[in-house]
Amino acid sequence: MSQEMNPSEVHNEHPTAGLYFRIAMILSVVTAIEVGIFYLTWLGYWIIPILFVLSAGKFALVAMYYMHLKFDHKLFSLMFVGGFVLATSVIFALIFLFQVWL
Repeated sequence: MSQEMNPSEVHNEHPTAGLYFRIAMILSVVTAIEVGIFYLTWLGYWIIPILFVLSAGKFALVAMYYMHLKFDHKLFSLMFVGGFVLATSVIFALIFLFQVWL
């Protein structure tokens, strides 16, 4: 009797230590860029969206590799991203509600 494996039960090979090191170096470089951008006063209020995009990229890398969401079932990624989107929406709703930018 042959047993067929369900595709959702197949676990991809675990990342190597070298990949974790490369991800850590990317995170370090992006963090150094963020620190450098903080001192560019001519950016004015554009610093906020720039730092937000860089931070979201770092968040995605950490979630995908160090939290193993890239290798788990897609439902976990959907739940995690859904929570992130919900939290971001609430933050922006509060900003506009209290007219922080006006």
